[in-house]
Amino acid sequence: MDTSTHFVMGIGLAGLAYIDPVVAADPMLAAAVMVGTIAGSQAPDIDTALRFKSNSLYIRNHRGMSHSLPFLLLWVLMITGVIGLIFRGIPLAHVVLWTAVAVGVHVFTDLFNTYGTQAARPFTERWIAWNVIHIFDPFLFTTHVIAILLWAFDLVQPAPLFTSLYILIGVYYIWRTITRALVARKVKLMDNSPEPAKYIVIPTISWSRWHVVKTNKDGSYELGKIDGNELTWSLHATSSTHAAVAASRKLPEVSAFLYFTSYAVAEVEELPAGYKVRWADVRYRHRKQYPFVAVVVMDRNFETIDTYVGWLSDEKMDKKLLSARP
Repeated sequence: MDTSTHFVMGIGLAGLAYIDPVVAADPMLAAAVMVGTIAGSQAPDIDTALRFKSNSLYIRNHRGMSHSLPFLLLWVLMITGVIGLIFRGIPLAHVVLWTAVAVGVHVFTDLFNTYGTQAARPFTERWIAWNVIHIFDPFLFTTHVIAILLWAFDLVQPAPLFTSLYILIGVYYIWRTITRALVARKVKLMDNSPEPAKYIVIPTISWSRWHVVKTNKDGSYELGKIDGNELTWSLHATSSTHAAVAASRKLPEVSAFLYFTSYAVAEVEELPAGYKVRWADVRYRHRKQYPFVAVVVMDRNFETIDTYVGWLSDEKMDKKLLSARP
């Protein structure tokens, strides 16, 4: 999920902690638990700081080891250790419990969107993405904000309020999971492809609209959407076989990009004195553009002039690489 949703979930879990009578009876412990749930809800995303070193390092590692099984324990120990130094004399077992819940909820909810995580490390480095919930879900965010305001203005007691909220959210996740399965089945039946193909449906901010990526037997892709009962295909995407594409694979930026996604296509643009190779993740097509890309500008000898990997619009990317054009 996005940072703002993780933040309000951290506050929401602090409210849910009032079902624990020890927390409800001790304002200092309740404050410590809130620190723990907010910190725990953010901690796995600390790898965002890798952007400051390089985008390729960030792309390769974001939601990787920081969301893994060993780090779930590490975050809890680190956060509760710091809290124990600040809030002296409180029963830390309750802080450990609710901080662990917050860290676990963070990683678990991240599994439901398209970006996914490597939550099963160290057993596997496979990216797990269930494609059920959009990375920013207005329902999740809005219901949390409403509940937090009701609590802040002392209109509803936190224990029944947040218990009801999380039961509702549990039902919501089940409904979206079932809906996605039904939509995926519907796509296969509606497309009725004569050739073997693999389909994924990707959530959008609208409940009724899903993006669709069809992987053909030859490795090419068909991109489309299903809106209600209407399935439309808008683009055929396949990778160029140009020698510049093979040369670009050796670069760390492209290597990081391909480590993250199995849905990449490459296209080559000839420049007056070289080539621009543009890798795109077809899952993230937005307004006829691919915002998640790896781009390499090289000369005729395939020597690198400039590179970029990350989230960027076509206009901003071209502006960034303008100085690299021969």
